[in-house]
Amino acid sequence: MNEVAIKVDNVRKSFPESPLSYFSRKKNGNGHVTLDNVSLTINKGDSVAILGDNGSGKSTLLKLILGVTAPTNGNITVNGKIGGLIELGAGFHKELTGRENIYINGVVLGLKEKQIDDIINDIIDFSELGKHIDKPVKNYSSGMRIRLGFSIALHVESDIVLLDEVLAVGDKRFREKALKAVKGYLKGKTIVFVSHSKDQVKQVCDKGVVLDQGEVVYQGDIKEAIKFYEEQVKQKVVMK
Repeated sequence: MNEVAIKVDNVRKSFPESPLSYFSRKKNGNGHVTLDNVSLTINKGDSVAILGDNGSGKSTLLKLILGVTAPTNGNITVNGKIGGLIELGAGFHKELTGRENIYINGVVLGLKEKQIDDIINDIIDFSELGKHIDKPVKNYSSGMRIRLGFSIALHVESDIVLLDEVLAVGDKRFREKALKAVKGYLKGKTIVFVSHSKDQVKQVCDKGVVLDQGEVVYQGDIKEAIKFYEEQVKQKVVMK
């Protein structure tokens, strides 16, 4: 019997109304609904792509699984140590150097200083920051911050890894390097991957979940999930 890594049970997530939410398609008296009655089960070792248009609730679902925010209703159960490549570099202290930020982020992710000592050179080498690693992060470009964040997250041991568009950044060579690293470093782990790149998700994932306006409209094999999503996109274009 398969062991469950992530179970999402009738999850709903809504946010207070704002001027922007006025234009949202799904609202009620309690605010803007981002996810509505979402249920899915991800087993240990599964690689699952979350597909959907912008605003369909993909990133919100990842943040709920990671525990960054809590569901308005419903329950999420996670079995195993979880790590995320979500909003890479967003938590860096800009006045501190890249090296100092590695230690801070490592501690936040549950590592001891000695454990960080053992992997810091690998993190720096993969990030390709070279001498810039000892300069304040405020002087980094967005690409440099993302490379450092990606490298930190990639080298921290976890059972479940959440990926949110992290392979859509940097130059082509680094994207290819990052994709290869994901397939190598994360082999055998449970992966939940949000990406607009069909080629990437086909290389990384074996299953797919399609979201539309906060609801799950398809779950199944990754190739069939991509076909379903493509047909959905075509229908919306025709309706316009």
